[in-house]
Amino acid sequence: MPALAPLAELVDIESLERRSAPAETTPYGLIRDAAARWPDRVAFTWLPDAGLSTPPRPVTYTQLLRDIHRAANALRALGVGPDDAVALLAPNMPEAQAVLWGAQLAGRVCPINTLLQPDHIAALLQASGARVVVALGPHPELAVWSAVQQACEGRDLVTVAIGAGQPAPGALDLHTLLQAQPDTLTFAPDLDPRRVVALFHTGGTTGSPKLVQHTGANEAHTARWAPGFYGADERSVEINGFPLFHVAGAFVYGLSMLSVGARQVLPTLTGMRNAAFVQRYWRFCQREGVTHLACVPTILASLLNVPVDADIGSVRAAFTGGSPLPPELAQRFEAATGIPVRNILGMTESAGLVSIEPLAGPRTPGSAGLRLPFTEVHAVPWRDGAAVLGERCAPGATGVIVLRGPHIGPGYLDARRNAGLFEQGWVISGDLGHIDTEGRIHITGRAKDVIIRGSHNIDPGLVEDAFLAHPAVAQCAVVAEPDPHAGEVPAAFVVLRPGATLDAATLLAEVAPQVYERPACPKRVVLLPALPLTAIGKVFKPALRLQAIELRLTDIAREAAPDRAVSVQAREEGGVQRARIAIAGPHDAALAGRLQAALAAVAVPVEIAFG
Repeated sequence: MPALAPLAELVDIESLERRSAPAETTPYGLIRDAAARWPDRVAFTWLPDAGLSTPPRPVTYTQLLRDIHRAANALRALGVGPDDAVALLAPNMPEAQAVLWGAQLAGRVCPINTLLQPDHIAALLQASGARVVVALGPHPELAVWSAVQQACEGRDLVTVAIGAGQPAPGALDLHTLLQAQPDTLTFAPDLDPRRVVALFHTGGTTGSPKLVQHTGANEAHTARWAPGFYGADERSVEINGFPLFHVAGAFVYGLSMLSVGARQVLPTLTGMRNAAFVQRYWRFCQREGVTHLACVPTILASLLNVPVDADIGSVRAAFTGGSPLPPELAQRFEAATGIPVRNILGMTESAGLVSIEPLAGPRTPGSAGLRLPFTEVHAVPWRDGAAVLGERCAPGATGVIVLRGPHIGPGYLDARRNAGLFEQGWVISGDLGHIDTEGRIHITGRAKDVIIRGSHNIDPGLVEDAFLAHPAVAQCAVVAEPDPHAGEVPAAFVVLRPGATLDAATLLAEVAPQVYERPACPKRVVLLPALPLTAIGKVFKPALRLQAIELRLTDIAREAAPDRAVSVQAREEGGVQRARIAIAGPHDAALAGRLQAALAAVAVPVEIAFG
């Protein structure tokens, strides 16, 4: 496919749409075409460890296509058919890339978070109907194999280990399997772009797993059009430290670069969680001639603490997504490094992308960029807990973001999960925001994260902006804290910048006048050494919501029983938040009655125990 001209404005996208048509292809088609155009160009530079003196391992496009063919042949020989799933639990490394795309030829792939507990892995194996599991073998840095063994126990599954220097008893060896296969396909694959080729889990791990179905066309659409926003071509070099179980590693920053013949630097088994690599990040950028950085906001924040000790003149841009980009963070990063920052909005349900802030255009504070070509994105009213799809918000007016286009998957594998998200051909993102007059998408929060104080809706993203503007604040997340009088009130969890010594009360007093409205001002500020993060560095708000519940219930319990020791534990079960209050000492009916009365208006089921 011809290279895309850089996209800068909505008019560029509209002009492209008049001149061409959506790309009807698959991930395999994109990679195969790239290998035909640039056979000797390096697709991946694999860093075995974080040592600058350790020789990296290059993989050319010809070698990548060969290994994809071999992986597909091996999986088909193991009995994988077009409707069978191959579970993949491995870091973003060349062998895993071969399996990711080869499994889509033989059947369908289900990449699984390598950090999950065995019972969660087992639930995903069951839900996906996996026949084969390919996983990183025993390794001292990443304990994947033991969890896989526990998850597979009692199941009729073929296990394949990606060799890591230690034997994997009872498993086939991927390297041996690949070496036994020819370089070309031994079967005629079903290359219908409409065929489901991947299952990606999303929505956390509580309750039954949510597996999003992707067709080949869905994944190829995001990858085909993203490079025009990135300003990327075959000369580009990107650091991609994201895992393959996440759409960012697989498509947003992965397949998109493969589609134009670019090179990706894959940094060790633990990616951006490798502290030694992060400390040498800028020197690796100089050594590899990196042009593009693949980030999330927390990675930008981490890199601000790494002195620029190398020539990084080759770096053209840092793209970031996964969570809203605080304008202050982007400004600080650009000032410290000279590297332009651009924002991305994505969803698993849309094969990774909703919009991208183009490098050829300016960074607009608060913007998540422009929609992909051949897609529709609108803000619609949010009423009574639902999106009103038949209406459109005026430019600049806040609503819930909805989208449709060739990148939207056919829904969840369990179709019963579609209600409320896949509706009438649209995906209801759950993101609150607006579209400005230039077509830029602005995200201010999550509809499900909206804090309802009385009947007043509070957007936590705007409260977070007020804290992030304070010079002592490095990170902030605002969540709902249960309140017996108002239903919910905002609670702010804050990480201070290195060297800052502010206490919570002083910080709140200084930030409060800057919060966009009085009801949105938090009632509690909690200083933490770090915010809880997902595997890709996204702030994990469910954990903070549970912590906020525990704090408020502890206050209520101590007020009711000032002379007794109390402890509170909150948990989430099947999407419902619950809590248990334990009170030291013998049962006291009068105390239990007072406590139950105080908890009556708290919208969290609470169990009270004595002892």
